[in-house]
Amino acid sequence: MRIFDAHFHIIDFDFPITENQGYVPPSYVVEDYQKETATFNIVGGAIVSGSFQGFDQDYLVNALEKMGSAFCGVTQLPFSVTDDEIIDLHKKGMRALRFNVKRGGSEDLSKLDYFARRVYDLVGWHSELYIDAKDLPEIASTIEKLPAISIDHLGLSEEGLPHLLQLVDQGVRVKATGFGRVELNVEHALKSIYAVNPDALMFGTDLPSTRAKRPFAYADIELIQGLFDSISAEKILYQNAMNFYFK
Repeated sequence: MRIFDAHFHIIDFDFPITENQGYVPPSYVVEDYQKETATFNIVGGAIVSGSFQGFDQDYLVNALEKMGSAFCGVTQLPFSVTDDEIIDLHKKGMRALRFNVKRGGSEDLSKLDYFARRVYDLVGWHSELYIDAKDLPEIASTIEKLPAISIDHLGLSEEGLPHLLQLVDQGVRVKATGFGRVELNVEHALKSIYAVNPDALMFGTDLPSTRAKRPFAYADIELIQGLFDSISAEKILYQNAMNFYFK
């Protein structure tokens, strides 16, 4: 079965890496990712900027050049970025803007409404939030009105799942990623989200699983294949994300 890996990280110390909350990640370069996933039938994916990479774009451009045109970038940008800079990054393969509420390192959430609309109107990017879903009610009214949003890691918490499902019903997408870092029943969350909107879930390996209690394992893919029929599993593992990133 084809896989679009909608969420993984490349960590290359040839480019700036900044300690975040006392944490420095391990090196994980393009060749490490390719070796680890060589048998997975990954046909495309999204490289996601981490908190420890701040607003650096050079590592992401470099990684995308190595990975090829089937892959795209999810970047963090300062509010002061110019339109020309955004357009240039789009030409180099960026397809989404990330707000890292959980760990920091990105633009402030107060800029979400204007910034998300700006990148969408300019180059068609969606915006991605790394946030505990229990905190979603504070910004739900904003998110509901935005053109394209996804939430990382199943929303992280059981407490937040009802709030996440309300937004899924409004068209918000959800990354089926980081099963080893969440505080919820993964099977129940996957089935609940799919029941509300079959187009919402987008699988990602979350490699190299920085700070996760349990790193990604192939069993996470098998879990999806076991929970859903083949058509539904293909939507989650490939088609939903392919449509979202390369529409």
